[in-house]
Amino acid sequence: MTLFIGIQLFTIVMFLFLGWAIVKKEWYWLISNFNGKPKDEQQQLIKNGYPQRVGKLMLATAAGMVLLLPLSFTSFQFSLEVQFGFMMVYLLGGLIYLSKYEIKEKRKRSYIFSSLLAIGTIGFIVGLFFTGYQDFELKDNGDSFEITGMYGEVWDYADIRHVEILEEMPEVTWKQNGFGLATMAKGQFKVKDYGSSLLFIHSEAPPYLYIETDSDKIFINSKSPDETKEWYNMLSKKAK
Repeated sequence: MTLFIGIQLFTIVMFLFLGWAIVKKEWYWLISNFNGKPKDEQQQLIKNGYPQRVGKLMLATAAGMVLLLPLSFTSFQFSLEVQFGFMMVYLLGGLIYLSKYEIKEKRKRSYIFSSLLAIGTIGFIVGLFFTGYQDFELKDNGDSFEITGMYGEVWDYADIRHVEILEEMPEVTWKQNGFGLATMAKGQFKVKDYGSSLLFIHSEAPPYLYIETDSDKIFINSKSPDETKEWYNMLSKKAK
């Protein structure tokens, strides 16, 4: 939670600084590719009010994120997704709108590029979250067990060193490569006292199954506590 709030605050401060620097200090070089344009185009953009509106867009984005920040201190599970979803949609939509303040000769190209960028970015993020929220399960393959879905693998029962069921999930300190979502964690994470571990976790759905093999440390649970216990019983028997 502290890490997520820190990321949100850093993002807000960054947008506030950029917006202030562009609007108040007229540091237009902070705008992507502005300095790379010919001087006459720069002057035309300034006359059209383009750079000032870019700065105001950043300030408005920061303000919106500040208004949504209190969600992080409630029981609402998707506060991070809502805040960063707002940021992406508002910024990308704003860039499409700002195309009307481009110089006339490049206005149509800017509109097309901004629209394609918005569609591609939002589509990619939606696809990524859809994939990330796909559920997983633990399957018995006879001589091995398999965890399905993204980051899943197959492990031989003979490689199991230890199986344990935990009522509380140890503290997860850092995401290395995976999805750290509001209700689910999948992928490689650092776990206190365990080190680098593979997580397939439904948040706030104890108990949690810890499996240590020759090559990996794995934490997994099901949405159903009974199913998690069934996985534990199966692995305990097969590992002997």
